[in-house]
This record gives sequence, C-alpha cells and structure tokens, in this order.
Amino acid sequence: MVVEEPSPNNAEAVEKSDSSTLVPEPVKIFTVEILHMIKDAQQQHGLRHGDYQRYRGYCTRRIRRLRKALKYPQGDKRHFKRRDVTLSQLTGKKADERFIHIPLISAERAWAYAMQLKQEANTEPRKRFHLINKLRRACFYALQLQELCNTEAFDARTKLECEAYVAWMHGTLHFELQLWKSAGEHLKRAQVVYENLAKALPDDDQELYRAKVNEFTPNLRYCAYNISGGASGGKIDEILELRAQGVLENLDVLVSQTKSESSEGLQTIDWRGRKVTVRPEKVRLFLLSAQELDKALAKTTKQDAKIELIERILMDCKDAIQAVRDEIKQDPKLRSLTTGQTVSGVQYLLAYLSYIRHSRTLQRNLCLVDQAKLNFDDPNQQQGQAQTEGKRVRPQDLARLYEIILQNVTEMQQISGMEEDTQYQSEVANLALTFKAFRCYYIALTLIDMKKWKEAVALYERASNYANDALKGKSCAEFDLQSELKKIVASIDGSKFSALAYSVLEDDNSEDASGVSTKSQKTTKPLYERLSQYKEDQSLHTRSPNVFKLTPDMEPIPCKPLFFDLAMNYLELPSLEDKLESPGKKGASITGFVKGFLGWGGGGNK
Repeated sequence: MVVEEPSPNNAEAVEKSDSSTLVPEPVKIFTVEILHMIKDAQQQHGLRHGDYQRYRGYCTRRIRRLRKALKYPQGDKRHFKRRDVTLSQLTGKKADERFIHIPLISAERAWAYAMQLKQEANTEPRKRFHLINKLRRACFYALQLQELCNTEAFDARTKLECEAYVAWMHGTLHFELQLWKSAGEHLKRAQVVYENLAKALPDDDQELYRAKVNEFTPNLRYCAYNISGGASGGKIDEILELRAQGVLENLDVLVSQTKSESSEGLQTIDWRGRKVTVRPEKVRLFLLSAQELDKALAKTTKQDAKIELIERILMDCKDAIQAVRDEIKQDPKLRSLTTGQTVSGVQYLLAYLSYIRHSRTLQRNLCLVDQAKLNFDDPNQQQGQAQTEGKRVRPQDLARLYEIILQNVTEMQQISGMEEDTQYQSEVANLALTFKAFRCYYIALTLIDMKKWKEAVALYERASNYANDALKGKSCAEFDLQSELKKIVASIDGSKFSALAYSVLEDDNSEDASGVSTKSQKTTKPLYERLSQYKEDQSLHTRSPNVFKLTPDMEPIPCKPLFFDLAMNYLELPSLEDKLESPGKKGASITGFVKGFLGWGGGGNK
C-alpha cells in the first residue's frame, strides 16, 4: 500500500487534531523500602534499648506531622472525622508517596503499643487482652497497606515487602493467640519472601533481609515444638538451646510444661564427687540451659557471637545465685546450716553456681584474648607475615587481659566452701601458673618495644619457669592450655637469645681490638677534651659543632688585698687660724658700697 505525504494544509489540520486530543499522563510508580524504613525508625527511637513506649510516641508524632504536611487531617479541632488513605491520593497529578506512610506508621504504632503491654503483662496479666486488641488493630492497618500497595502505583519490590510485612504482623498476632499452626504458616511465608528479596537485591542490601530471616527462626521452632506436642526429646533439646541463646523470653513457662522426666533429671547435681539437691526452679532451668551452652558454642565460629552467648548465660547465673541466697534468707533452717563448720548442701550448691559463674567468665575472657590475637602486633613477627585488618593490638593490651584473667582465677580460689578441697586448689593454682606465664611473656614483649633488653630477658626467664611448672602440674579439665604453653616455651628460647644479643650490642663495654669504644653516644664534652677517645658524634657534622669553647669558663682566683689609711688618725695637722677671716673685721665689699651710696644702712641714721 502506498502512503501519500500530507500537504501543508493537511499537516496543519493533523496538528490541530493532535493538540485537541487528550493524552493520558503516565502513572507514577513508587518504591517504598518498608523494612529499611521501619528498622531505621526503630533503631533511632527507642528499640535499640527495648523502649517501646518511646517508639510509640514517635509514631504518633510522625502521623500527626504527615497529615499536617499533606493537608489531610481527620476533622477539625472540635470534631473527629475519620479519613483513611485511598488510591486517589496515590494517583494523578497530586500523587504523593508520603500518603502510604500513614497506614504503615499506624500499624507500627499499634504493634509498639502491643509490645509495651507485653512487657507490662508479666506483672499484670489482665493487660494481655489489651495486647491482643492492639495487635488486631496493627493487622487492620497492615491490610490497608497491602490493599494500597497491590495497585499499579507501586513496583514489585514494594509489593513483596508489603506481603512479607503483613504476613509477619499476622504471624505475631496468631503467636500471641497460641494458634501455632496458622502462626507458623504466616511466619514461614514472611521468611520465604524475605529470603527471595535478599537473593534479588544487591549485596549491600542483603544483610538487613538476612537478619530479618534469622529473627523468624526461634518463633518457627517454637511453633513446631507446640504443634508436635513436645513428645520428642530432640525438640526439648532444641528449645533448651534457644534458651541458652537468649532468644525466647517465655521459656520458663515452656520448660515447666514439658515432661517431668527432664526436670526430675536435675533434682540433684553431682559435682566433684558430691551430690546436692536442687530445689529452686529457677536454678534447675539455668542448669538446663547451661548444659546446652557448649553445643551452641561449638556451632558458632565467630568470637563476637560466642562472647554474646556466654554473657547471656552469666546473667542467668547471677539470677540463679540470687535465688539460692533468697531461699537461704527465707528458710531459717537453711540459714543455720550455713553457719556451721561443715559445708552444707545449700552452701555447696552456692559454691557450684559460683564456680560456673567464674569459669564462664574465664571462658569469656579467653574468647576476648583469641579475638585480640587476630590483630596482634607481634614485635617478633617477621616482615611480610599476614595480619588481619582492624585496630592493632599491642603486647600490653594482651598483658592487661591476662591480668584480668588472673584476678578471676584468684576469685575461683576464694570460693566459699572450697578452701579444704586440696585437689581443686591444686588445679586452680596450676591454672594461675599458666596465666602468669602468659602474662610475663607479653610483658616481656612490651619491654622489647621499649628497648629494655635486660629486663625483657628477666621476664622471659620468669615466664619460662612458670610455664615449665605449669606443665609439670595437673591441668584443669575444663581449660586445657598445655599446647599453648608448649608454644610459649618454644618461642621464649629464641626470643630470649635475641634480647640477649641486643643487650650485648648496646652494652658500654663493647670495644674494638684497640680497646677504644665504638659506641655511638651523645656527649656534652667538646672535642678538644676527648681527643684520646673515639666516639661517633653526629653533632660534629652540623653547622655548630662542639669542638672548642671560645669563651672559657670562669674560674675562681684570689682577689687583690684592700689597703686602709689608718695613719691619718695619728697625724697632727698645723693650725690655719691665721689664714681664716676674723669675725670682728668687716671686709670691703660691694654691699657696703651700696649702703653708703644710697644713704641707708649706715650708722648716721640712728
């Protein structure tokens, strides 16, 4: 088919017809990073410290500011008229992305109020009804958000994030309602969506979504445990592992609902050949979680995660010790038993808990040492040897850590009730020798940095003696440091000889064959006073060499004698009265002439 070109007149007509035709405006497509937005707001406004009330107040103020800025109030000062966000505010010429923030922040506000009530419900159980209502309100706003995000005004990422957010909110509600099956389904759906989002996004944005995925794991395992009814022993072990990690707050209720067999297994403890009855329920729960800590530590490779796990169990240990002490105070019979000379069962249990506390503290400090050694700046390290990036750790930093560890070992020796146990005291004493060897070794490295070679050799020798004595003694079963001690002994020999060599090189007695010292040192004597000695003096090559003092130093000399004229007192001088003017004789003067000339002052006037 042949198409004819339009004439100029026809072209003008075509332009007029095109201008009269209404061209639809392109639809604005928004991208809302929901997870980033709420995480940033939570970290900056209270949830870093678990302050849900502060975060709820922030959400309330944020909604008020949004409605005022968007000129979308709910009524006037006297009357309230509800106005929800609709699709018309998100499409058209006046479309604004901030409208979608209103239902999102409203859901966050209701959720924060519910979490605040959850904290307060520990002492006031009636607040759980209010908690459920607030979670229902949060789900209502989340569904509003989903209805708006499923339109053409938002891209696929926003839709996925909204779907995951709604699933998480419903899963939280059903979890509190103890609807374990539906809660697990919602949480699993949210976890799958966040996993897919993490795979689709760049590497810089994946960390936040992976962390969110890990947050669902405890609740999902908790739901699975309740669905199965807790019949299998493996599930019980998983829940106890969660307690050791500190991710479940209501595990105390969970363990009390499990089979009585697991609780009966800890009616008594056997420590160092003695059995003691455990009566406080809080102590039993702590001992159950402490048994699973080693398994959790074995699965963890990062030192930061290990330190965090140990610190959580230390807090539980402190509560368990306080529970035993409270029981002793409340029961007068137990109080009378603790005052006797023999170690009672309650006192032995308290000693066992104190030992756990000190040993876990020692384990935490050893993890800090391992973490510090990753960035350790060893003075004996060869050039070109690889080191990890980060802040360099000096030898005195490690020496300080071992000083803290020695204080901890001293506290282990002073545990009440263990003074008469010779085997325990010998093991702890051997442990103290081990850490003394490490401390002396790193103090010696510190002296190497300060160029104090003789003192470093002495510290190396002392560290070697401590290490050899520790290797001969009986080591503690929980802290096997024999291999590290052998490495220290092997490295001490080479380091000690190296320090000796440096000390000889810097000794003042280092002379050549002619008996003249070749040591380069600074001196204040000028060159003319030390011509018989050869010493390298760099100041002689400068503009003001110290060769000769042009101005000699002042020296004390005897002064000249002083002569006093004492003969004057014994001389008789001649009389000069004849040469002096007599008092009665008036001499001619100009004054007498003037008196006589003017006629006054003379004797005739009398």
